[in-house]
Amino acid sequence: MPTAYVLINCDLGYEDEIINELNRLPGIIEATGVYGAYDILVKVNAETVDALKETITWHLRRIDKIKSTLTLMVIEGQGNN
Repeated sequence: MPTAYVLINCDLGYEDEIINELNRLPGIIEATGVYGAYDILVKVNAETVDALKETITWHLRRIDKIKSTLTLMVIEGQGNN
C-alpha cells in the first residue's frame, strides 16, 4: 500500500486545529505535533500512488494555515512496510 510521510510547517498556534482537520481526511493514519524544523508529522496511506498524491495535493496541502510541506514517499518493500 503506498505510504508517505508529510512534514508540515504551519502558522504559530494553529497546530491542534490543523491536526484535527487532518484526522478527518481519508487516508490519514497519524498526525502529530513534533519539535524541530517542522510543526506536524503526518503518515498517509492510499490504495494507489495516484490516490496518495491526490490526498496530499488536493486535500492536505490546501488546509488553511499550512505554510509549507515536505513529502517523503516510502519505498515499498524496503524495511517494515
